[in-house]
Amino acid sequence: MIATIALLPWFLGQAPIYPDHDRLLVVRDLAGRERPVSNAADWEERRKHVLDHVQAVMGLLPGKEKRVPLDVQVVETADEATYRRIKLTYASEPGDRVPAWLLLPKDLKPGEKRPAMLCLHQTVAIGKDEPIGRGQKPDLHYAHELAQRGYVCLAPDYPRFGEHSTDPYTLGYASASMKAIWDNIRGVDLLLARDEVFPDRIGVIGHSLGGHNSIFTGVFEQRIKVVVSSCGFTSFPKYMKGNLTGWSHDGYMPRIRTRYGRDPKQMPFDFPELIAALAPRAFFTCSPIRDDNFDVGGVVDCLAAAQPVYALLGAADRLSGAYPDAPHTFPAETREEAYRFIDRVIGRSRGGAASPGAAPSLPARPG
Repeated sequence: MIATIALLPWFLGQAPIYPDHDRLLVVRDLAGRERPVSNAADWEERRKHVLDHVQAVMGLLPGKEKRVPLDVQVVETADEATYRRIKLTYASEPGDRVPAWLLLPKDLKPGEKRPAMLCLHQTVAIGKDEPIGRGQKPDLHYAHELAQRGYVCLAPDYPRFGEHSTDPYTLGYASASMKAIWDNIRGVDLLLARDEVFPDRIGVIGHSLGGHNSIFTGVFEQRIKVVVSSCGFTSFPKYMKGNLTGWSHDGYMPRIRTRYGRDPKQMPFDFPELIAALAPRAFFTCSPIRDDNFDVGGVVDCLAAAQPVYALLGAADRLSGAYPDAPHTFPAETREEAYRFIDRVIGRSRGGAASPGAAPSLPARPG
């Protein structure tokens, strides 16, 4: 524990260390003294510690110094049956532009607004092309399907995928994960700049790489009201039996290798804290029981640890998990469940404002 504290950078104020990442209803001081988290203000203090620890691993979240004008440039447009597909680029920061697809439902009326979804791709060379329906896996065409349901959708490329060839480290980032978070936050800026989008009805969805990228982005971007993660996480001790090599390469967070020795016991944060840090906003996970990448038992542990935080904040019904009998994929039945969850939280506007309803409750442990 002492060694880990020494690794925290000075600019994060040496946030208190929490040796048990499942015990979320406690808040510590630097001397290790604990008190219960009994209200929203207490939780906000603990949540700040979580964000500090995440930034110790990923690097600092950029600020206004990188928030340049978006300077959206349209590359091409095409008509699908129910929506218009627009390829564009936007300036995420000085010296970098993010390629993305914007999908606009054709039945939009003048002055009408719709909910919007940020749609993040998995680890696939074509990047943003897969969620919009150009990949070989129909189970991952969620941007295409959500646009058909009436949502405005934005599908950007992750760094070094698709047409986004920028090296995050040449721009000063400590991780590709933080670069992607910032690119996605600027994607939210882009959606909010659209007249067609409800400003308080934005969500994020993704599978695998996009699944954990959705969580990471949601933790730092509170304008996102619903987060859907398919095959995106498990607790670090249950990821590959505690071998964090897969998280530690340059495509993710190299400090997991260089500072924390790929050891879950040395990590200053874990996924139970990230899921809880989304509260009281809505979270849904698709976590198949035969996923050989993200152990479903660790997923259930994470949601069970986060549930008391959701309950404390009056949002117990906004945390939900589905555990299909499937491998590392996003099956049709579970996608439909996820879409209904999104509908209930941010609503589908078909010629008028839809009122968000309650989200499904946390199910029992999968068999």
